[in-house]
Amino acid sequence: MISPRMQQTIAARAVVAGFGYWSGRDVRLEFRPAAPGAGVTFVRSDLGASARVPARVDLRVEVPRRTNLRHGRVEVEMVEHVLAALSGLGIDNCEVWTNQPEMPGCDGSSAAFVDALVRAGIASQGIAANRIAVTEVVRVAEGESWIEARPSAKNQLSIEYQLDYPAASIIGRQVARVAVTPERFRSELAPCRTFLLQTEADQLRRQGLGLRVTNRDLLVFDERGPIDNRLRFPNECARHKALDVLGDLALAGCRLVGEFTAYRSGHRLHAELTRQLVERFAAMARRASA
Repeated sequence: MISPRMQQTIAARAVVAGFGYWSGRDVRLEFRPAAPGAGVTFVRSDLGASARVPARVDLRVEVPRRTNLRHGRVEVEMVEHVLAALSGLGIDNCEVWTNQPEMPGCDGSSAAFVDALVRAGIASQGIAANRIAVTEVVRVAEGESWIEARPSAKNQLSIEYQLDYPAASIIGRQVARVAVTPERFRSELAPCRTFLLQTEADQLRRQGLGLRVTNRDLLVFDERGPIDNRLRFPNECARHKALDVLGDLALAGCRLVGEFTAYRSGHRLHAELTRQLVERFAAMARRASA
């Protein structure tokens, strides 16, 4: 019999400062411990302590290239790398206080958040963590892109991401696979950075977005490779997409057990799969209690 995992929070407060990729605004983010069962909640300190946005998939709003959440009139932006850090380290309950809508971009990975959380320490709360175990194949698709969940024979969360750029692209085809444990997350996924093509970066700048971001703040590719930067892994781009999957799956609000495989998918498909898993689990719970 497998012992249930206990809920965890952080032992002390932790701060990460930087600027938002999209807005260019300076932002101060503070992680704070939270009570058992509280889950992850974003708090807009610039609007007051009551301006709260729980990390739930039903609060996601559709925007390009990132994951935003809105509760009433309160919105937080680009939360996926923060959520991946918390989920990857097994932190169930945490308040994330921010003085701007957008999270700090840092280097485009989860590394800065992970480092801060590890320094704060992780504390067991002595209460079993809720979880959703995938019991059947669930798949969502849009065009050629898809993501699916399957039951896990090893009672774990694993992610495989298949990246497939055209043959002429320097990024090309890449695959990343990882069984998500805190140790493997820290070493194999957390350091992997956001990436885009130089043509995409130029287009965003023409729209007045990302004007403060330099080629050293994330991975920008031209036809020869990263500009003014070096890859941390040969398949860093696919690893970063797996990181995004983990952050979006965290919107389930509890731990997930299953094997997740994705092909060219983005935040919208990840969120739709998460929503379906949450709804299926809720339906099963209702039938069990009837």
